[in-house]
Amino acid sequence: MIIREVADGISLISHAHVNCYLVEDDDGVTLVDAGLPSMWSMVLAALGRRGRRTDEVRALVLTHGHFDHVGFAVRARREWGVPVLVHPGDERLAAHPYRYTPQRNRLLYPLSHPRSLPVLGRMAAAGALGVKGVEDTESLEAGSTLAVPGRPVVVHTPGHTDGHCILHLPERGAVISGDALVTLDPYTGRPGPQIVASAATKDTRQSLASLDAVAATGAGTVLPGHGDPWTGGAQAAVEQALRVGEH
Repeated sequence: MIIREVADGISLISHAHVNCYLVEDDDGVTLVDAGLPSMWSMVLAALGRRGRRTDEVRALVLTHGHFDHVGFAVRARREWGVPVLVHPGDERLAAHPYRYTPQRNRLLYPLSHPRSLPVLGRMAAAGALGVKGVEDTESLEAGSTLAVPGRPVVVHTPGHTDGHCILHLPERGAVISGDALVTLDPYTGRPGPQIVASAATKDTRQSLASLDAVAATGAGTVLPGHGDPWTGGAQAAVEQALRVGEH
C-alpha cells in the first residue's frame, strides 16, 4: 500500500498496481475511482492520515466503468451515502464491470506478455475477480466543472471505454488520467507513458486520438490509473505514449 500526496491537495492510494485519489479542499473530499475491493480499508486509512472523516467525502467520481476502477464503489454509496458519478457512456459498464469486449482476447494476451502475469496476479489477489457493479449512478457531464471538492473539469476521452473521462485540476497543475494514459500497463507489464493494451481497450486508435485531450490540459503532473505519477508534463507524456502506439 502506498499513500502519499502527489500534487497540491491530492493524495494517491495505490495497491496491486491500481490507483485511486483523494482530492481535498475546504469543502471536503472527492474520491476519484474506487480501485479494488481490498482498497476500502486503505482509503479509510488515507482519510484518517489527512485528518478527514468519511462524512466529508462528497462524491465518488469514476473515470470509467472497468472492474479495477469500480472496486468498492457500491460499498461507498451504501455506507457513506455519497453520489457515484460516471459518464453516460459507461453507466452500463459500471453496473456490469466485466461485460466488455476489447479489441483482443484479454485471457490469451498475457501468454505473449509474461511480464504481465505478476501484475495481474496481484490484482486478482486484491479482489479484481469479485467486483460488484454499481447502479443508480449520476451523470458525469463532459465539459463541465464539477461542483465537488477540487472542482475538476471533466474531459471526455473515449477509446479505452466509450465513456472514459479524465479530470483536469488546472489550479493544481494536475490531470487525473485514469486509463486514458497510464505509466504501467497491467496487460503487458511495460512501464512508461502509454495507452492500455488492446487486451483491455475497446478502440486503441480512438484511445490514441484522445491523447490530444490529455496534452491539451497542459498539466505538469499526470496521475494515472496504473503506475507512478508522471511529473514531466502532459505533453511529454503524450509524446512518449504516441511513440509506443498500439500494443
